[in-house]
Amino acid sequence: MQLFHKPTKAQSLVNFILVSSSFCVLYVLISVLFLGTSKLVHVHSSSQDVSTPTTLDHLVFGIASSKSSWSKRKEYVKLWWKTNNAMRGCVFLDSLPEEENARNENDTSLPPLCVSEDTSRFRYTCKGGLSSAIRVARVVKETIALNHSDVRWYVFGDDDTVFFPENLVKTLSKYDHGLWYYIGAHSEVYEQNRLFGFGMAFGGAGFAISSSLAKVLAKVFDSCLERYPHLYGSDGRVYSCLAELGVGLTHEPGFHQVDLRGDTFGLLAAHPVTPLLSLHHPDYTDPIFPNMTTTQALNHLFEAVNVDSQRMLQQAICYDRWFSWTISVSWGYAVQVFPNHIFLPDVLKVQETFKQWKKGNMLAKAYTFNTREHHPDPCKRSTVFYLDKVFSGKDGIISSYKKSFQNCSNDMLSPKKLEMIKVVTDKLDLGIKQAPRRHCCDVLPSSARDQLEIAIRECRDEELIYMH
Repeated sequence: MQLFHKPTKAQSLVNFILVSSSFCVLYVLISVLFLGTSKLVHVHSSSQDVSTPTTLDHLVFGIASSKSSWSKRKEYVKLWWKTNNAMRGCVFLDSLPEEENARNENDTSLPPLCVSEDTSRFRYTCKGGLSSAIRVARVVKETIALNHSDVRWYVFGDDDTVFFPENLVKTLSKYDHGLWYYIGAHSEVYEQNRLFGFGMAFGGAGFAISSSLAKVLAKVFDSCLERYPHLYGSDGRVYSCLAELGVGLTHEPGFHQVDLRGDTFGLLAAHPVTPLLSLHHPDYTDPIFPNMTTTQALNHLFEAVNVDSQRMLQQAICYDRWFSWTISVSWGYAVQVFPNHIFLPDVLKVQETFKQWKKGNMLAKAYTFNTREHHPDPCKRSTVFYLDKVFSGKDGIISSYKKSFQNCSNDMLSPKKLEMIKVVTDKLDLGIKQAPRRHCCDVLPSSARDQLEIAIRECRDEELIYMH
């Protein structure tokens, strides 16, 4: 008896099909597993990039300056430029000052200097303007061309723009740098916005462009510049090119163009509920603290910035029921005590302590925020206490404010009898997805007749800020 039969042709074909099918199924399974794994890895790395917090390392700054202005205005840049090598960027000049040629390369107190490229090939036809506006506009393209790695945001400003870097990081963290964003602010003056565009980020206030948008903008920027020889400034050229790409302005009110002159106390003391991102035009305004130079005053402000950057200028209002006082705390800067009850919306208005930017028609004094009159008689104004000291201790952050000199007569119920105000807070840490809400404050018992103590805290869910 034969144990094995010789296979027929039909059986051989069936066996071949079965073996081939097995290999095909095995190949498909391996391919699916491989592709699925690689896809999972790709998604994981992408989500990890999004979830990684934005830090100062992810920002690159492009600062527009000139040989003639840098020697003085570098003191403003030195205020905010971090010296721990955490910051990247460049200051762009038309040519290098002689003293800068001998500068130590290891000096990190200022950004490195870059000489702008030649822009003589671009036409400039705006009467009354300066052709250097083209060079300043191209700071955007030339900063991107520095080709830094792992950049999420490009931030641009002038040499007299005072930035608050930690607050910039916190604010930009709200946005996805992988999408196209153009972030900045208008001028405080209606007429300036009417002339140059409500959709334009004013360059002196500073503005930010997401890295994904910046890469595209850099490729088309020069060709776009050719179409706008008639424009006045650099920021108008950047705005026009972004408009051609279909990108509009995302407004962040923490940027401040400061198209104002004189005493900016009213503007600073009524800051919106948002992180302070920048200040501009220090050469055109009074020192923000009395009896100091402009640079000394800004250095004094940064003493508070270095303790609690996110709380800077945040305004809290509370009421003293015993004396019927209204108290406005602009943290890190000043405290005002009004001798009467003032409704909260009226306290939030900006006092017109400043002068208009340009002389002209009524529109030159029309602002983009609500204002209230600053009484011409100093003795009928609020009593102002300016920042004296600030430090962080076991009981929280304590800041003290001294009264600004006023030679006015007063009675026992007048806040002018006060000499010092102490404010106690916790360090402010704004959540990226947290809706902004003004903090509340309480007047604490004090044994000293010439002192007032205030505690700032988060408001309770249904708490209202009013005179009880």
